[in-house]
Amino acid sequence: MENVSVSARPGWFRIAGVLFLLWNLFGCYMFWSQYSMTPEQIAALPAGQQQLWNAMPAWMWIVYGVAVVSGALGAVMLLLNKRMAMPLFVVSLLAIVVQFAQAFLPGGAVEVLGAGAALPMPAVITLVGVLQVWVARKAIARGWIG
Repeated sequence: MENVSVSARPGWFRIAGVLFLLWNLFGCYMFWSQYSMTPEQIAALPAGQQQLWNAMPAWMWIVYGVAVVSGALGAVMLLLNKRMAMPLFVVSLLAIVVQFAQAFLPGGAVEVLGAGAALPMPAVITLVGVLQVWVARKAIARGWIG
């Protein structure tokens, strides 16, 4: 397949790619800042957040890392006009779903913090994950990336 010229892509496409990259890089930063919290920083959290922090299984850190790293790599691939963006965004979205599904299990964030505190950010993150997959799928279907 021939490469599609940059002018054939709509103007919003590159902007979306840059925003996705910034979003996912911020996710990588949040992952690292949370993963590297000191015991003193954890002790300064409200009681409910401390409880959730201490109950977080090691495998969940892996899922969290996969979500943000695959999302960031997907955004880079999108900006480089590579089809690899799509599977990377799908992996990111699946990891997001697994990560936040735990919030609904007994002792999870909804039970500990309440739905009003536990759900808004996961909902936004999931919606952005869906949007990333949708944009990549649309870009492949329209021939904007190859």
